[in-house]
Amino acid sequence: MFLKNLKSTNLLIWALIFSFAAAPTFAQNKEEDKVKAATAVLNDFNEMQENIPAQLLNKSKGVIIIPKMINAGLMVGGKYGRGLAMVKNDDGEWSDPVFITIAGGSVGAQIGVQAVDLVLVFKSSKSLKEIGKGSFTLGGDVSVAAGPMGRSSSAQTDYKLEAEVYSYSRSKGLFAGITLNGAALAIDDKANRAFYSNWVNANTTFEGSANSSQPVSELRAKLEEFN
Repeated sequence: MFLKNLKSTNLLIWALIFSFAAAPTFAQNKEEDKVKAATAVLNDFNEMQENIPAQLLNKSKGVIIIPKMINAGLMVGGKYGRGLAMVKNDDGEWSDPVFITIAGGSVGAQIGVQAVDLVLVFKSSKSLKEIGKGSFTLGGDVSVAAGPMGRSSSAQTDYKLEAEVYSYSRSKGLFAGITLNGAALAIDDKANRAFYSNWVNANTTFEGSANSSQPVSELRAKLEEFN
C-alpha cells in the first residue's frame, strides 16, 4: 500500500512539474521575457551578500541561466525549467542567447515544490557547444559542482577549477542547494524558432552576437560587468 501511494504521489509531482512548465507565464511563453528574467536573475544574485565571484564569471566561457526552474520531490523528485545559454567568444563578446530546457529526476530530493533560479557557469565553451549536437547530462557527460561564493576575496577565488560546470541556485532570496546530477540539457527548438526568424542551429547562434534588441543588449551588459 505504501509503495502504491508513493508511486501515485510521484506521478502527481511530475504532473505538477509539467503543469508549471506549460502554464502561461510571462517568463516561459515569451522569449523576450525569458531574456529579461535572466537579466533579473543576475541582478538578484549580485545583490546577495555572498554572490557569484566576479573572477569566476570573468574567466568563464559560457553560462546557462534558468529563471524559476521547478524543483519538486518526495523521496524521488524531478526538475524542469526553460532558460537560455550564452558563450563568450574569442573576442570577449557574449554570443546571442540560445534557448534551452533542463529536465531530470533525482533520489533524495526535498519534500515539496519550489521555484529555483539557476545559474550554471561553464569553464569551457566547448562543453556548452556540445549541446548543439544533442542533449547532454550534467554529472554524466560533463562534471558539475556547487560553485564557490564570494565577491572579491582571494581566499575564495583562488580555487582550482576542477569541475567543468559550477552551479548556483537561489530560492526566495537565499542560496538553495539542489542536486543536478542526471539532469539533461537540451535545445528548445520551438523557442529559438519563435525568437529568431533565421534560426539555423545552436552553434551558428553561439558564433554570432548580431542580436541588438534591448533585452539581449541589457543581458550582455550585465554579463560584461563581470569582465
